[in-house]
Amino acid sequence: MAVNQAAYSSEELNAILTSFKVPQKTYTFQPLTAGYINDTFLVLDNETPLYILQRINHSVFENVEGLMVNVGSALKQLKAKQYEQITLIPAQSGKTYSSIDSGYWRIMTYISKSTTHNTTNNPEIAFEAGRIIGKFHALLVNSSLDHYVDTIPKFHNLNLRKMQFLAALARTSDEKTATANHAITFAKETIVKIEAMENQQLPVRICHNDTKLNNILFSETTGKALCLIDLDTIMKGYFHYDFGDAIRTIVNTAPEDEQEHSKITFEKNLFEAFVNGLSKNGLFLTKEEIQALPLGVILMPFLHGIRALTDYLNNNIYYKVAYENQNLDRCLSLFDFTRKALNELEYMKSVTATQLKPF
Repeated sequence: MAVNQAAYSSEELNAILTSFKVPQKTYTFQPLTAGYINDTFLVLDNETPLYILQRINHSVFENVEGLMVNVGSALKQLKAKQYEQITLIPAQSGKTYSSIDSGYWRIMTYISKSTTHNTTNNPEIAFEAGRIIGKFHALLVNSSLDHYVDTIPKFHNLNLRKMQFLAALARTSDEKTATANHAITFAKETIVKIEAMENQQLPVRICHNDTKLNNILFSETTGKALCLIDLDTIMKGYFHYDFGDAIRTIVNTAPEDEQEHSKITFEKNLFEAFVNGLSKNGLFLTKEEIQALPLGVILMPFLHGIRALTDYLNNNIYYKVAYENQNLDRCLSLFDFTRKALNELEYMKSVTATQLKPF
């Protein structure tokens, strides 16, 4: 799990910055706490934000070199008139990251007057999210798969997550098993349903693999989507991974760990706006990929849910938690959305088939 960001003093962070090719002066820092994995700081000079500084969680991303090669390869292509470019600031060594006191750090440019949204009720934001994710894929469509390594092998592999879940279940305490009994039952039943829906005949693409809404930067002035951030999971995958992960955080207007499940929604107007935005990037999806999109909306929240459940059973060793049962709350919320997405399966098939035409 990531180190507590409060553990770093301003003096320590300024010392870390001397390892990178930035003007050497005294900066101030603002912790950014939205992410669960890395430690992230906004770097400011006289209250002007300039950079994003991150400590990469080496326990999660064991192949830091491969991760940074992936990010660097993608960023070279992720620049266009309607896609804002992020630049990695090189370390003094010339690498795109620096190893400091057994930690791995990187720094990148900050896009001014930008913002993120955890959830939305606004169809224009949903539309822009679909447009920018489509643009991301359009820019990477000709990427060489051989240039990317799997930094987290089988990241969205249902069978792997099933095996990890069953292993955690076998060794957890009776108390945790009893507390999570409803979630455990739902997990076992839903695995069978998803396995019956999977299609193995899909093209492999370079995907973001973590396209939740707050990983998209928006302009504070125009409301337009600017680019995707949090690029650590860029690697090979299937398009319905990115589609489903975006939908789970766009059509649901409740927080990821919402405990009042009546607040968890599937807003059809937001779904249709997102698909409409996606369609503005031209034809780049195959017929089989379009048919698999509803599966992604079911698969991705379920995978996040079963990972949170597994971590709960394993005593919270992966995700940061603010309280003991937060992973279980995340799981139950995600499973509730999975259930609601299953109920909208035919609706999603109709919308995607109507709005998206195959390449």
